[in-house]
Amino acid sequence: MRKSHIFAVAASFAAAALLAASPALAQLDLPRPSPKATVSQTVGLTDVTITYCRPGVKGRAIWGGLVPYDQVWRTGANEATTITFSDDVTVDGTKLPAGTYGLFTIPGTDAWTVIFNKGAKQWGAYEYKQADDVLRIKVTPHPDEFRELLTMWFPTVSTEAATVAICWEKLAVSFTINVDTTNKVLGAARKAIDDWRVAYRAATFCLDNNVNLVEARGWMEKSIAMKETMYNLAGKARFLALDGKKADAIALAKKAVTVGKAQDPKADTAMVDNLIKEWEKK
Repeated sequence: MRKSHIFAVAASFAAAALLAASPALAQLDLPRPSPKATVSQTVGLTDVTITYCRPGVKGRAIWGGLVPYDQVWRTGANEATTITFSDDVTVDGTKLPAGTYGLFTIPGTDAWTVIFNKGAKQWGAYEYKQADDVLRIKVTPHPDEFRELLTMWFPTVSTEAATVAICWEKLAVSFTINVDTTNKVLGAARKAIDDWRVAYRAATFCLDNNVNLVEARGWMEKSIAMKETMYNLAGKARFLALDGKKADAIALAKKAVTVGKAQDPKADTAMVDNLIKEWEKK
């Protein structure tokens, strides 16, 4: 057999082998240069979840370079970034219904536009439509510590609000999400107040957050009427202290400790003991 014919046969065999292997090659998983990430935060009773891909600086000029100014940006890489709210919220004072939104931005030198868009499922911003915008807000960029990878997080969180920060390279922008935790708790409490635990917890929530105190006093009394415990007696003592009746508060707190130990000799009374010490100092 001539050499040329041998080489032709070998080449044909190699090509056939490559074609046979092509389905396997098509299924090969490789790591993304911009890895996918999800960050979630519960704000009061509302879950907020951001899903995005994290490009790296890699020595490139980012703002006004890789990310052009005054153009819609996917706020990440690969698929469009999304943000999901489990309940209705307000963003920088504007109402936004529960749901999942595409989180697009328009970076600028002095101001950014943050966009919440119905088009949550798309690649990049190639199919972005301004007509699908649900909300646009203006935010101001500010200098930040260097971050190689795009980072989104919640730097401040409370019962009623959270801040979302978008940080990359040496720049950051942020916006505030507000939730209606108090009214949600109170509405649920009024429907289930026939249990001493619910009544106690609802009253304590009001005490801790300084809201709805008149109704909360009634809930604490109702809890005690259903079952006296160290917890609800101490809760009533807190109301007495709030009214400036420290001697009555101390006496009731001491009774709470006695009741707690009678119900469970191993009961942890440290919280009530600390309240007594605090009130006795004043």
